[in-house]
Amino acid sequence: MKANLVRLRRPLVRQDGVLREATWDEAFDRAAAGLRTAIDARDPWRFGMFSCSKATNEVNYLAQKFARGVIGSNNIDSCNRT
Repeated sequence: MKANLVRLRRPLVRQDGVLREATWDEAFDRAAAGLRTAIDARDPWRFGMFSCSKATNEVNYLAQKFARGVIGSNNIDSCNRT
């Protein structure tokens, strides 16, 4: 049985329990606010991030800079042992 896969062309945000289309700016702002709320409610050291061992060095570098510089956590794993 073939699944119906649909690529989203616009971001969706949940409002009052229902998904609705939003602008990219609104979606990114909501994602950032949600991440900030979670970090403020808990210790940033409880945040963990995985990066891909098949990604380029540059992508893994940006991931670790994000985790350390923005989030404030050294808990990042690039899975390089696989």
